[in-house]
Amino acid sequence: MTVFKNIGYIVPVFLLSLSFKSSDSLKWKTQKGEVSFFSSAPIEDIDAVSSRLVGIIDPETNRYAFAVAINSFEFKNKLMQKHFNEDYMESEKYPKAQFIGKMSKPLFAARDTSYSVTVPGKLTIHGVEKERNIEVLITVAGSKLNVKSDFSVSLEDHNIKIPKMFVKNIAEVIAVKINSNLELK
Repeated sequence: MTVFKNIGYIVPVFLLSLSFKSSDSLKWKTQKGEVSFFSSAPIEDIDAVSSRLVGIIDPETNRYAFAVAINSFEFKNKLMQKHFNEDYMESEKYPKAQFIGKMSKPLFAARDTSYSVTVPGKLTIHGVEKERNIEVLITVAGSKLNVKSDFSVSLEDHNIKIPKMFVKNIAEVIAVKINSNLELK
């Protein structure tokens, strides 16, 4: 079972490295960013968090990619975690979620600053790729780069089916938050 958990983590890292094979220049990278989601529904609220978000930003090309292993999300209720992985997200079949895009503005990492940028790209969840424009807050402080984003994901857009008997337990649109510190490597 440990092998499958590790594969879910290695696959996003491998794919991210392939998508940025352009040059040997330094890139902003992380292997332990945080992604969380929240579902508010009439019967119960559901939230989960993963601290295994991997990401890379190439300041030369403005390309931006982040991925997370689906089975890395942790829930307070372990039964919810089991249903999430087996019944809804099918994490063995679809082991990762990822977003790959290109920032609409150049990365201003030469000085300490904060600014918002729109990142058009492709969000892939549950094996379904959707074009998205995701708003990102970038903060540069010294040699660190922090990326934060809040956005919504529609279950229907990614063919995530909820059994009728659980429709009131899970929201149709999920709130997602990203918070990641990257280092120049």
